[in-house]
Amino acid sequence: MHEMSLSMETVDLIAAQTRQKGFNKVTKVWLEIGVLSCVEPDTIAFCFDLAAKETLVEGAELEIVSKEGKALCYDCDQTVALAKRGDSCPLCQGYKLKVLQGDEMRIKEIEVE
Repeated sequence: MHEMSLSMETVDLIAAQTRQKGFNKVTKVWLEIGVLSCVEPDTIAFCFDLAAKETLVEGAELEIVSKEGKALCYDCDQTVALAKRGDSCPLCQGYKLKVLQGDEMRIKEIEVE
């Protein structure tokens, strides 16, 4: 379950930035997770709460923002939307795709006190 290590690293980063900026508590976190990232949002939400225990992030509301997948199809030279990894191009059914977005997970915003 790589979501636990991702959650722990995310909480550590948020807590470090919060302390560095002189704040005492994180109240809300927005995480952007791409649909092609191989990260399960429900599992991240569960792991995030566990990883946040006894940190400045404990009790913070987590909002997960989904980011759509986009890829360049080398067969038809079009930018297309992808719902999941392994899908073919919805226009030509080709599989020569380069992911352009949707494979990332990033901290989008943090609300602090």
